[in-house]
Amino acid sequence: MNIKHRIIAALVAIVAIVLGALWLVRACSQTEVGLDVNEDINITPEQITSIKAIGEWEFLSIADEELVDTVRKGFFSDGHLSRIYYGTIRLGINLHQVEPGWVTASGDSLLVTLPAIGLLDRDFIDEARTKSFYESGKWSHQDREALYRRAYQKMLKHALTPENLRQARQNGEAQMQRLFQAMGYEHVSIRFSEAAE
Repeated sequence: MNIKHRIIAALVAIVAIVLGALWLVRACSQTEVGLDVNEDINITPEQITSIKAIGEWEFLSIADEELVDTVRKGFFSDGHLSRIYYGTIRLGINLHQVEPGWVTASGDSLLVTLPAIGLLDRDFIDEARTKSFYESGKWSHQDREALYRRAYQKMLKHALTPENLRQARQNGEAQMQRLFQAMGYEHVSIRFSEAAE
C-alpha cells in the first residue's frame, strides 16, 4: 500500500471517529435521566402476616409470691396449713386476635389497632416451687386445691392493677412504634381495643 492510500484510509478513519463522537454527543444530549421519588410507604400483606405470626407479645412481667394459710378447728387439736406459692404473671397481647384492617397507612403515617392488654398465660403459678411453710393435721387434695385457688386469685389481684395495665400499655406502644418506625413509618399511632368485661 502506498502513502496516498494510507493517507486516505487515515482520513476516512478520522472522519468516522469524528462522526461517531458527534452522534454520541447528540444522542446523550437528547436523553433525559430522571428520578421519580415515591413518598408513600406501602406496608405489604406479607409484612402484616409476618407481624401477626409473632403471636403473643409480652409487654410486662410481674413476679409474685403469696403465703396462703388455713386453719381447721378440731375436737382434740387444730389443723394448720400454710403454703408459699410463686408465680410470674405476663401481660401483653395476642396478635392472632387482631381485627381485619388493624394496620392502616397514609403516606408516612400509620395507625395500628391492637387487641386489649391481657393475661398471656392463665397457668402462671410455678407448682414445682410451691413450698409447704407449715403443716399440722391431715389435709386432703381438695384442701390444697382450695389454697391454690386462693393464691391464684391473690396473684391476679396484685398483678392486674390499673398501674400495671397502664405500664404494659406504655411498653407496648413504645415497642410497636419502634417496630414500625424501623419499617420506615415516621408517624405511628398505637391504640388498644377495649378489654371485654
